[in-house]
Amino acid sequence: MRGIDIHTHVVPERFPPYRGKATDVPWPGMAPADACHRHVTIAGKHFRTVSSQCWDGACRLADMDGTGVERQVLSPMPELLSYWLPADDAAVLSRYLNEAIAVLVAEHPGRFSGLGTVPLQDVDQAIAELQYLVQVLGLEGVEIGTNVNGLPIGASQFEPFFAAAEQLGASIFVHPLRPCGMDRLVGPTALEQVLAFPCETGLAAMSLITGGVLSRHPGLRIALSHGGGSFPALLARYAHAWSLFPALREGVAESPFDLGRRLYFDSLVYNETLLRTQIQLFGVSQTMIGSDYPFVIMERDPIARLTELGLSAQDNEMLVRRNALRWLGRDEV
Repeated sequence: MRGIDIHTHVVPERFPPYRGKATDVPWPGMAPADACHRHVTIAGKHFRTVSSQCWDGACRLADMDGTGVERQVLSPMPELLSYWLPADDAAVLSRYLNEAIAVLVAEHPGRFSGLGTVPLQDVDQAIAELQYLVQVLGLEGVEIGTNVNGLPIGASQFEPFFAAAEQLGASIFVHPLRPCGMDRLVGPTALEQVLAFPCETGLAAMSLITGGVLSRHPGLRIALSHGGGSFPALLARYAHAWSLFPALREGVAESPFDLGRRLYFDSLVYNETLLRTQIQLFGVSQTMIGSDYPFVIMERDPIARLTELGLSAQDNEMLVRRNALRWLGRDEV
């Protein structure tokens, strides 16, 4: 078993009751379903039914053994990032989630690594929780959403957070959340994840370039979920315009493609041609396994998706394992 899967999600088996002072707060909860499933509720309303794979380490290990995955990087189900909660309440929930992930990692340190969450609606509290989850809990980094209540992550308000993450050496995993463009979709609500998520991820990634985050913080290790979504197409168009319009070069001095190649990407694009193009655009050093385990849309054999490209043994080892180690800030596990 050699693979390291950097895109897997956790939901705790239960949530603490809400003890804050606000009213009508969208606090998460759990309701029984059957022996292997529970219903996640938000403010008492059904959000999603999840399996015990979300919280049962032994169950995850059995699935990992079946697909050749040596290590999973655990991060919260994105809806649990809860940027819409009052900041003090979000800090309480973040702490609970981070400690739950740390427990899973501690039970199987040779098989799991952990990414926590922070209340980014309050940057000072987010930095404090980032310090706690890295320095006290020993998690590798943090999962963040593509926007915080509509504000893109490249906005200047988040500059202190990214500075702190760079200083701490924390890995950052960017996942779409509450995407824009929902009013342009025609079809069932499931299209939010299928179509709006990749568009949202591309815009968020571009904000890291146009907002100067990647230029100011070259030491950041940021990974984009779902292969970066629309980011490759947006970056190519932006790079062409950047070469033509002086106004764009005033705001971004470095080559957009040079900046884009500092980012990491998971392999979750479901298509060999797209995956091959991703590697050609950004380099074999920047793609890692991502499966979206354990949700229905997950890639069920993510290592095979990479090995079917027919690359050299050295390149395949980078894609399956070594790039993830570098993103996690590890030499070996």
